[in-house]
Amino acid sequence: MASTAWLALCSAGALSGLAVEAGAGVCHATAIYAGHSWQEATFRLDVAGSTLSRYLRDLLVAAFPDLQLRALPRKAITQLKKRCCYVSLDFEGDLLNPDRHHPATFCLGNGCSVCLSSERFRCPEPIFQPRLLGQTKPGLPALVFQALQKVPARLRTRLADTVVLAGGSTLFPGFTERLEMELEAQCRRHGYGALRPHLVAKPGRGTAVWTGGSMVASLRSFQCHWITRAMYQEYGSRLVHEVFN
Repeated sequence: MASTAWLALCSAGALSGLAVEAGAGVCHATAIYAGHSWQEATFRLDVAGSTLSRYLRDLLVAAFPDLQLRALPRKAITQLKKRCCYVSLDFEGDLLNPDRHHPATFCLGNGCSVCLSSERFRCPEPIFQPRLLGQTKPGLPALVFQALQKVPARLRTRLADTVVLAGGSTLFPGFTERLEMELEAQCRRHGYGALRPHLVAKPGRGTAVWTGGSMVASLRSFQCHWITRAMYQEYGSRLVHEVFN
């Protein structure tokens, strides 16, 4: 067993930095130094890929009430999301100006096709604005900044130099640019203008945790982090925290 945040960093060849994971179930921002995570510098957002798929379905049902889209298989919605959706760099401006919309047609596989307009960039927006789903928690950029705030000042610049993106929900076109833009704005707004976060967005980041795990598991030095079934049955979850923190 190993921290997914640490494995994400390992996939980018780093042992220290900030892991930003946005997968199917949740998003996490986790500060890692020398392979160890800070629990007080770890933040979670319960908006991620599955949430966005459900949100896209709701948007489509509202836009095309006659097409019975509620019955579409989850796989079809996921494919639609991956192929057509993107993150806007100016959400409010794009929403108000139809000339900025870039319609895209998608075949649903049931003989019907839909032409998406604003739904393309409205779908991923709750990661940045959870209030669109009725949540009060800040968006992912604010949580990433809070994680940086929680680390000791002497390490903050070093960790900000390696902000590693991981997970399928980071693959939306525009995701990296929007996160970087809003993270820099957070730094300026809160008096950290000298901090220049550097985002690491590798092409294979959708499987970054698996890649990092395969790299780490091949190291002889990692054997001290192995937890056998017998060890876990004897000591329980307490052992996990002792080994990885």
